[in-house]
Amino acid sequence: MLAERPPEQPDVETRDLRAAACLFRGFSDPSRLAILQHLALGEHRVVDLTAHLGLAQSTVSKHLACLKDCGLVTSRPEGRASVFSLSHPGAVLDLLEAAERLLGLTGDAVVLCPRYGAEATEES
Repeated sequence: MLAERPPEQPDVETRDLRAAACLFRGFSDPSRLAILQHLALGEHRVVDLTAHLGLAQSTVSKHLACLKDCGLVTSRPEGRASVFSLSHPGAVLDLLEAAERLLGLTGDAVVLCPRYGAEATEES
């Protein structure tokens, strides 16, 4: 009888890459990016974000829940509302600034990318 082999564990580099991919998925929605940019200005309640960003309350709440699950935002109670802020404002701002620099270097290439650009289909 063959001895069972333990399941292969992904190496540290693979785990790190998976974690990075998960992080970037958290940044992948324009509404979430708008929320993060607005929270970089300071704490906000959901009602404040809906007014400033022109998004539905349900949309803001859904994206805040995602960002909170990812560890990118925190909340604290204030009366009957919750006040949201960035968990790591310096790191988020650094990443957004680096993205702006990279987008400046690539020009329209990212937007025009047939696989992930603005006109890409979800099937790609």
